[in-house]
Amino acid sequence: MRTLADDARLIPAAGGALWRTGADGVLETALVHRPKYDDWSLPKGKLDAGEHPLVAAVREVDEETGLQVAVGRRSVQTRYTHRHHGPKRVDYWVMQAVGGVFAPNDEVDELRWLRVPAAVALVTHDHDRAVLEDLARTDVPRMPRVLLIRHASAGERTDFDGPDDLRRLDRRGRAQAAALAAVLPSFAPARLLSAPPVRCQETLAPLATALGLPVGEVPELGEEAFADDPHAGLAALDRLLAEEDGRGPTVVCSQGGAIPSALLALGVRWHGTAGALWPPSAKGSVWALAGRPGALVADYYRDFSADPAAPGGAAPVRLTAGHG
Repeated sequence: MRTLADDARLIPAAGGALWRTGADGVLETALVHRPKYDDWSLPKGKLDAGEHPLVAAVREVDEETGLQVAVGRRSVQTRYTHRHHGPKRVDYWVMQAVGGVFAPNDEVDELRWLRVPAAVALVTHDHDRAVLEDLARTDVPRMPRVLLIRHASAGERTDFDGPDDLRRLDRRGRAQAAALAAVLPSFAPARLLSAPPVRCQETLAPLATALGLPVGEVPELGEEAFADDPHAGLAALDRLLAEEDGRGPTVVCSQGGAIPSALLALGVRWHGTAGALWPPSAKGSVWALAGRPGALVADYYRDFSADPAAPGGAAPVRLTAGHG
């Protein structure tokens, strides 16, 4: 039986199931040896003050392995009781190794790249085996193809005296755009596209600066255009999801009048509350999408604020473009 005291003692942590394709074309994953515990495990660690689990996962992978990664889909969440520290929860992401070199450090003295069956045999803890089994799945993509953003906060339409497409981000919206620019480079995006409204373009502007990429247009996914011709908007998303060019995902900034309808048409259902409701689309939120209509992997990020179980206090987001 879980109690409030148990929840208060919960230690939140996050990590990555790293992968690469070996010289023989076979999937490989990385395990690390921690001399403090004399175990073989997946790279992971506890959340710092104010951290979102994804931010912590990328930071910990960087600190323990020195490898640069591109973030993929969410993996499993494991829960167990540490014999010294109490109940622990670890959120994992699939991550492609794209660069960097391992060097022994204070936490990890050895890293091994192994085929998944060999990693399953070597890893010390059963809860890590569940993550490796998820990594080896062949029925779902490992990496997203589209990061679908709803524009950040821009006040209320009724308070703006002018054409709605010219409404600009407010103070909260600018902070949301800055947070997206700090976190989304960890997915290694290759292209940025925006619906026509200024608030959509301003949402992507800090990310464009961080990545050194231009912002193109996708008028079909503007609210009015989507209402007039939803098939054109869905066709645009379908094309982006189908791209297999070996590059990173495309970031698309759209509007609340288009995103939920588009996701429903692609087969996304939301079960966060009782019954199947329309997929959420909060301002500044992100959907990471991969797969085909009717068989999508769809991860929703309401925002990248601190995990409620993380230590108190505020810490800046600390991710840089294309690095773990």
